[in-house]
Order: sequence, then C-alpha cells, then structure tokens
Amino acid sequence: MLTVENLYKSYGDKVLFEGINCVIRKRERIGLIGVNGTGKSSFLKVLAGIEAPDQGEINHAKDYRIEYLAQEPALDPDLTVIEQIYYGEADIMKAMRQYEQAARKLEREPESERAQELLFSMQQKMDELEAWDASAQAKTVLSKLGIQDFDQKVSTLSGGQKKRVAIAKALIQPADLLILDEPTNHLDNITIDWLEKHLTSYPGALLLVTHDRYFLNRVTNRIYELDNGQLYAYEGNYEFFLEKKAKREAEERSSEQKHANTLRRELAWLRRGARARSTKQKARIERIEEMQNRKFNTEKEKAAFQAGTSRLGKKVIELKGIEKRLDGRALITSFDYLLKPGDKIGIIGPNGVGKTTLLNIMAKRIKPDSGEIETGDTVKIGYYTQGDEELDGDQRVIDYMKETASVIHTKSGEPITAEQMLERFLFPRPVQWTYIRKLSGGEKRRLYLLKVLMTEPNVLFLDEPTNDLDTQTLGVLEEYLENFSGVVVAVSHDRYFLDRVVDRLLIFKGSGIINEFYGNYSEYLEISSEEPKPEKNEKPVKEQPANKKPARLSYKDQKEWDVIEDEIAELEKQIEELGEKIVEAGSDSETVQELFTRQQEAETALERKMERWEELSLMVEEIESNKA
Repeated sequence: MLTVENLYKSYGDKVLFEGINCVIRKRERIGLIGVNGTGKSSFLKVLAGIEAPDQGEINHAKDYRIEYLAQEPALDPDLTVIEQIYYGEADIMKAMRQYEQAARKLEREPESERAQELLFSMQQKMDELEAWDASAQAKTVLSKLGIQDFDQKVSTLSGGQKKRVAIAKALIQPADLLILDEPTNHLDNITIDWLEKHLTSYPGALLLVTHDRYFLNRVTNRIYELDNGQLYAYEGNYEFFLEKKAKREAEERSSEQKHANTLRRELAWLRRGARARSTKQKARIERIEEMQNRKFNTEKEKAAFQAGTSRLGKKVIELKGIEKRLDGRALITSFDYLLKPGDKIGIIGPNGVGKTTLLNIMAKRIKPDSGEIETGDTVKIGYYTQGDEELDGDQRVIDYMKETASVIHTKSGEPITAEQMLERFLFPRPVQWTYIRKLSGGEKRRLYLLKVLMTEPNVLFLDEPTNDLDTQTLGVLEEYLENFSGVVVAVSHDRYFLDRVVDRLLIFKGSGIINEFYGNYSEYLEISSEEPKPEKNEKPVKEQPANKKPARLSYKDQKEWDVIEDEIAELEKQIEELGEKIVEAGSDSETVQELFTRQQEAETALERKMERWEELSLMVEEIESNKA
C-alpha cells in the first residue's frame, strides 16, 4: 500500500495540485486523467520519487518498489537493448556480459581448457542469479513489442523503438507499483492489444496516463481525475467515470451543462463500440433504440459547433500509379486512389510501413518514385504533423492564434473569434494571455492543432493526432471532425478515434500493398476475426460426402439454439443490474470492486455466448437455404 497525504505542487505561479490525499492498494489498476497542463505527469513523477513535492508526504514500506515509464524515456545510447533492460541490475548485467565474453573466447579457442573452465564458471554464475530465466523473459517481452535484435545499440533505434524498449524494461522489473505515462504512444494496434492483455496479469498495482480510451476502459478498475488542482477518485473503469463525472459536474456546475452532455455523448459512443453485434431479441433492439435516442439529443449540441471550411470543388486529390521505395524496401506499389468530397479516411498498419509517407505524397511534401498526383484547384490543405511546430515561448497564446486568424466562420456564416475557439479547445480566457513557454507539452500540441484548424482548410491531414492530447481535448476534436464538411485523412493507432471519426480505412499490409475497407476500425476487426471461422466449420463436414449438407442441427446444437437468446438476454439484464448497483454503492469501495468483478465476468460470458450464437445462426441459415 502507498499513501499520499496533503500533497502540494506548483510550477511557477501556477498551482498544479494541492491538498491531495489518496491510497494505492495492491493490484489496483488506476487510470489518471485530466486536461493537459493540470499536472498529471508531475503527479506521476512525485509518486515515483523523481520530483519532490512542495508540501505533503508519500508513505510506503521500505521495500516497496516503484517502476516508472516516462513519456519520453531517457536510455543509455551506449548500451545494447538487452543491457538496457537490466540497467541497474548490476549483478545480472555483469554475469550476462561475462558469459558472452567467455562464449566468444571459447569460440576463438575451442581446444583451450582454460576457456572451457571459464565458460562453465560463467554458466554456474548465471544459474545462481537465475539470469537464464531473466534473459528469456526479457527476450519474450521484447519480441512481443516488436524488438528482435537484442544486441542492437540503443543509439541506433528509432524513437518508437526506444519507447518499446523502455516499456519492456518497466514490465520486466518486479515492482509493487508500475507507473506508465502514455505507454500506447508510438505503438501499433496489435502491440497495444498485446499490452492490454499482458497488464491484466501484472502482479503489482498499476497507475497510468493514456489518451487511448478503449485501453483505459479495459485495463483500469479505478479512475483518478486531476481537475483544478483537486484529485477526484472514481471506482470502476473509464465508462463508469464518464457517468459519475457527468453527474458530479451537473451538481457542482449546472451552468456547464454542455460539457456534461459532451461526456455523456462520449459514453454513448464507447458503449456502441463495445457492442457492435446485435441479436433479433427484443431487449437488444430496445437497447439500440435507447442509444439512438441519446445520440438524437446530442445532435442539438452539434448544431452549435458546425465548423466552416473553404469551398471545395468536386475534384479533391487523385493518385495514379504511385510507387515509393525506401532503402530498397517497397512502401507503396502501384497505388491508385481518388479522394472525394466528404471522405473521412483512416490509415492503419504497423509502424514503419509508409503511412506518413503516403500522407506526405498526398500533400506533395515528398515526391513518389513514379506516378502522378492531381490536386483540385479549390483544395486547401491543413496538415497536423507528428513533429512539434517551433513555437515562440515569449509569445502569448492569443497572439500566436491571431497570427493565423482573428475570426473564422461556421457553415451558417456565424463568426467565431480566436478567443472563442481557444475556449472551445480548453484554453480559458486567463490562460490565453499566458506565455507559450509556460504551457505543458500537451497544451502546446493542442495549440498547434487549433492553429491548423483556424486556417479553415477543406482537406485535413492528421498524423497521429491523438498522441499527447488528453481525453477531453480528443472529445472536442472528434466533435469538430464529425461536423467538418471537408475531407479528413488521419493516420492513427487510436481505435476509439478511428471508430468515431472515419467511415473508411486504408490498410497497409506490407510490401507496398494497401487495401481498402468500408467501415470503422471495430467493424474491420470484427470482419478480420471472422475470416478464419469458415475453416473451423469445414473440419467436421469433411467426413460426409463432398456434396452432402447437414439436414438439421444435431440434438445438442438444437437444444443450445433453443435457449441461447434467452441466456444472452439474461446476461445483458445481469450486466445492467450490476451497473446500477455499482452506482448505488457510491463510495463503498469493497462492494464496488466486488460488483465490478462480477460485471466483468458477466461481460466475458456474454461475449462467448454471442460468438456461439453467431456460429449456430450461420448453421441454421445454411440448413434453411438448403431446404429452400
């Protein structure tokens, strides 16, 4: 257990947090959220002992160990990958190096008894330290994170690879509390999915900051929110936080009803993404109708935020026969594509396959090896890049924004001033007169994003827009893009962002191949996961004559089919009732945790039932079609 008492921290004349009291217990999974600039990273560093608080105490047992992953980890460039993992574990590092030296010596002098004795001695040393298991574990985790060359120097790694090595180090070191600051930045979706599953079995407590709301929802069972210097604790995951957050804000600041509605709308999106499948059963249809009603209520909110754009003609951008190679490796091969007015496209794929390169070719920032790019005369591109724009720290926020525009207009022609736009992107009036040098890294990224939008583009290119932005800013950005009448092309690993914003995907498959998928990311995952299922269904049929189809379900399958929809309805009812009980339990943390665990078990059971329902329904449809 770690306890925090009356914690206070300021930065210059800005109070980050004050009077904070909290407890972190064994195996808790805590997500820390708050608008950029509220002090989330500072809070993590204080808990990790990297920064000292101005006031307050942090208490824990003497042997309590904390492992901390920084947002921008500092690694030793002279170490190899495997050495970096065990940097600070002097005995293991020394034994590994000595063993490698002894092995190389024996390779050079295979007949030398002295070399054989030295290698044997080093093997015994590795045994004593259990370094073999440590090395195997490190290599397994590194491989899962996409790092294969364990002897590669850290200095030769890309920024994303360095982050993966730092994640591996944090996961492997035994700790009572693991603190992760934006662990999903620079990770592709496959790696994020693996990390999600890995953290469920982590033996210690977990405290993390992440913009990935699906990750936050699936990994955490408690939420801390830093807001105006205060820390609010919520039992349950991100979904329950949104519910309780909306309730708290309605009670405390009834004048900010619009903000509370934005949170409830985000909750509706989260639930819809988590329940992509549907049955014919009445209770499930009623649930969908309820969601649609909630969405209808939010349409009134959107009407007040219709973003204006420059006029866009019928011709946008057309790519013809695009080819691009890098270091002899094909990134894009024979690619033809036509961007049309209203398109909202997500680009996905592993790191390093050429996603950003494609954006740069579309924007004519780099030239393809071959092929043509035709751009319409009315196209006005706004490009939000991964790299930071050089900001003048001695300039005030409002002056930086007015360099681009003092006023923009909505679709209906209503003027919106730079001050109003800054407010909508979470820069209150007092902050607008702050010098840029006093902003946090996330606040600077938010300011840069807003400047891109203030140019009133009609084609938006967004390269990893969710990195370093807080969940609240992302909600505002997503609402903006939903009402953006121009074209959006976004490279992103953020599954929630892709689900909410895009309706089509370009999927980099490697070796220059790019496929197109109509739908959002969750729909793509669902289709992808179903692709191998027919092979499984074909196996038991092989024993029958080649042209013979089953005339009916087996006795066991029929019994299961007769009751499965009722069982699904019962599980859904159970999940709803548990959710209501969690809300009623309020601050009774033990009861909430027990109910939350039961709800998670019920949701897992529901998922299994739904998968089985799909299998049986396919069999029933095939049998009915054969009869016809």
